[in-house]
Amino acid sequence: MYIRVKVNPSAKKEIFKQINEDHFEISVKEKAERNLANDRIVEIFSNHFNVFKNKVRIVNGHRSSTKLLIIDKN
Repeated sequence: MYIRVKVNPSAKKEIFKQINEDHFEISVKEKAERNLANDRIVEIFSNHFNVFKNKVRIVNGHRSSTKLLIIDKN
């Protein structure tokens, strides 16, 4: 399953908003340095889809605010 994500790092509070079936907007408290925000995004999506963290990968947009994630539900 492919998921498109718009991320706002260094936010005051975390927000998880689903736009449609495969598009989300997320605000995370972690800064966009040393991969902190990306790690938090993977953690949030693993909790949301009830899968292990290693089943969620960022495929595109590691250094961008728009990311493409792949989630393996098998």
